Formats: sequence, C-alpha cells, structure tokens
Amino acid sequence: MRSRRLACLLLGLWLGAGLLMAWVEAENRRSVDRLLAQPTPGLLLQFKVVQRQPATQLLRYLAAEQDRFWLETWETIQLFLGALFFFFLLFATKQGKFSLALALLMLLIVAAQRFGLTPEIVSRGRVADFAASLSRRDRVQSQVLEYAYLMTDLAKYTLGLILGGLLIWPHGRSVDAGQEIYQVDKANHRHINR
Repeated sequence: MRSRRLACLLLGLWLGAGLLMAWVEAENRRSVDRLLAQPTPGLLLQFKVVQRQPATQLLRYLAAEQDRFWLETWETIQLFLGALFFFFLLFATKQGKFSLALALLMLLIVAAQRFGLTPEIVSRGRVADFAASLSRRDRVQSQVLEYAYLMTDLAKYTLGLILGGLLIWPHGRSVDAGQEIYQVDKANHRHINR
C-alpha cells in the first residue's frame, strides 16, 4: 500500500513539474511582449541608443534561448525521473504488466523527444531567430516538428493520467489490502476461536 502511494507521488511530481515547465515556457515568451508594451524609463533610454527593432529581436532571442535551455534540462531530468519511476514500479510494487508497459512507454516518449525531436527543434529555432525570412518549406517543417512534440507530450500526459488512475484505483482486489484482511483466517493465529 505504501509503495503504491510513493509511486503516485513520483508520478504526480513528474506530471506536475511538466505542467510547471509548460507554464514557465509560455510566460517566458509573453514576458518580452509585456516588457515592450510597458517599457521602463531605463529601457526607453536604451531604445534611444539602440534601435527598437534590433533590441526587440535580441530580447526575443534571449527568451527563446532560455526556453531551449529549460526544455533540454527538463527532458534530461525526465529521463532520470522516468527511469526511477519505472524501476520503482518494477521492483517495489506489485503492479501488473500493463502499468509497467505504460511507464516504459512514457519513458520511451521522453527519450524520443530528448534525442529525436528537441535537437532538431532547437537547431531550426536558432536558425530562424535571426533569419530575415524563412522559406515556406522551413516554416512548415518547424511547425510539423513543434506539432509532433506537442502530440508526444499530450500522449505522455494521457498515459500518465491512465497510469495514475490505475495506481489510485487498482483493478480488482489490492494484494496489500488482501494480505491484511485474510491474515486473520490463517490457522496458526491463536487468537481466533474455532
């Protein structure tokens, strides 16, 4: 029973931190627009020295680089967290093959994101940051990669929610609870009057 609770905690940390990282990325992108919409007096002075357009482009580049750094860092953390979660389910709980398959599939999705999608998204993003104009083909390819990343992330969270449901509401009778209840019926327990 305690191991299932700990598995729920690990899964909740994984999913919750992922939502936090998505929020940080969205806020990071919006922060440049907020800053430019209501510039401070010091920023207005800098815009007199440096033209507004190059400064805006530089601020957007900085926000994009921070997003890339956090994305790569978070995916590396997810690889370790996902492996820890999978091996915890394998060795410390009595979860079935279906739960283990879901956890392994989540880990494989993170590995595909980290080693397949993210390097390509990062390299294309760095090229696009200072490009005067991108070809239609490059824009479409970038959009396809970002869509693929979004769909794999959505699949990972869907699998995580299903797995969380299996951990919270186990199918059938729980082995841990069953051992607690049926121990009383064993013949070698002297406190039962027969």
